[in-house]
Amino acid sequence: MKMDQFFNVSLNIAVTGVTGSGKSSFVNVLRGLKDDDVGAAPTGVTETTMEPVMYEHPEMPNVKIWDLPGIGSSNLKSEKYLKDVKFNTYDFFIILSSVRFMENDIMLAKEIRKQKKDFYFVRSKIDNDISSEKEKKGFDEQKVLSIIRDDCQKNLKELGDPKVFLISSRNLQKYDFESLQNILEDELPEHKKYALLQAWPVCSAASLEKKINMFKRIIWAVSLASACIAVVPVPGLSAACDLGILVNFLTRCYYAFGLDERSLTRLSEKVNKPHLKDLAKSKFVTAIREKALTRLQGSTAVATIGTVEYFLSLLPGVGSVAAAGISFATTRYLLTEGVNDLANTAQVIRKEAGLTFIH
Repeated sequence: MKMDQFFNVSLNIAVTGVTGSGKSSFVNVLRGLKDDDVGAAPTGVTETTMEPVMYEHPEMPNVKIWDLPGIGSSNLKSEKYLKDVKFNTYDFFIILSSVRFMENDIMLAKEIRKQKKDFYFVRSKIDNDISSEKEKKGFDEQKVLSIIRDDCQKNLKELGDPKVFLISSRNLQKYDFESLQNILEDELPEHKKYALLQAWPVCSAASLEKKINMFKRIIWAVSLASACIAVVPVPGLSAACDLGILVNFLTRCYYAFGLDERSLTRLSEKVNKPHLKDLAKSKFVTAIREKALTRLQGSTAVATIGTVEYFLSLLPGVGSVAAAGISFATTRYLLTEGVNDLANTAQVIRKEAGLTFIH
């Protein structure tokens, strides 16, 4: 895995389905936004999307989520839809329905398959179904979910019984949102998987743990990139690049772990615990918020390391190796400290929120 792939690989997710299926709300969820947030995809009881609209992830601009028109809308006939959608743009399709999947959904899936793209069926608004069934005598949530799933899959038999994921955009901790993430991880190419993991919302303790492990695994490659820069005999180049790498990498961690103020506000409102935001006060969280990561290691120390690396790189053979070794070890140490600090903070917050064991 190359460092450039980790930071810059593009991932294009298409979200489509029949009018009123909750596409725009799902797009907003994937971007970590509420429907009424600034920059959120517009939602409504009628079709609000008449042509493909691209939304960048607010913190991971290399991840783009496309809100596609509902294929069954009165203003967009199925035949025209298939011609207008540029299949090559997207890495995979998520087909949503808030009821059972219909002929248009199946036709779309067949066309996607012809183009050798992957598709995933998502039955949305499950919380509404559960709420309406709760008042009935002998209510059994698992039985209701099983009936909904079977009903959806019955209509998809001709596609070879694809899996149907039951989700609620209001409550990602419940139902199949994490299962969808797991399937996507398994089926995406490795470099695309890293982009997905960075941007995908934290929906459980296991989901957070995957993100933490991913960042820990990539530390070695990032440190190696730092070492390669160190062998170039330009004064200050290595120190400056190391700082840039440090800031970029740990800022990605900060957002991926849900430690930004918007994510924490949303979580605290969900569990009715306003004090959660006060728990995000570790040294790396504070430094990222104050844009002061460089102060964590001290400008004098960085300058000294950079100077030592520079003079070592001028020495033939051994000098370059020593400079690279110093840069590698320093970068790896600082990144490891940062990831551990941010991971511990995120885990403490989730535990306090009472979400540690929800799957």
